[in-house]
Amino acid sequence: MPVARVRQTWPVPHHDVDRPRSRRAVLAAALGAVAAAPLAGCELLDGGDPAPVVSPDPLAPLLAEALDLAGRHEAAIAAYSALAARLTPVAEAHREHAAELARITGTPLSGASPPAATGSPAPPAGDAKATLAALRAAEQTGQKNATAACLAAPADRAALLGSIAAARATHLEVVR
Repeated sequence: MPVARVRQTWPVPHHDVDRPRSRRAVLAAALGAVAAAPLAGCELLDGGDPAPVVSPDPLAPLLAEALDLAGRHEAAIAAYSALAARLTPVAEAHREHAAELARITGTPLSGASPPAATGSPAPPAGDAKATLAALRAAEQTGQKNATAACLAAPADRAALLGSIAAARATHLEVVR
């Protein structure tokens, strides 16, 4: 029994209803669908939101400063071996602080970097007294920065930052 075609009542272009598709039209439609498939995840087609901007951890400057201070102390020890007994524990404390800051921020540390790798300046030309004065100034700045970071930090980080600020305050006495 033949099937009767039912005409649609709404306006439809005549070429879509009455005329069969040519091979070229079918092939073009298929190729267009295949070409558009890789773009389906593209933000241009789906109007997706832009990728979120990842901001650096607020403790990143404190981590860099800990490495810098360690490098400064190590450079002073290299320049003035008489200061080694006095400054080695301070340099080690800064390295430990850097390691802990790296752990809580998720920042990889490249291990025990030599002083040149940290970007630390060489000790000032002159005597050990001038070097100690420069270290004291750097420690004062570091202690202020650690205190400010402690006051601004969430509770889960405040204890560590308070310890670092306190340690840097004691370092001021060592480099006196």
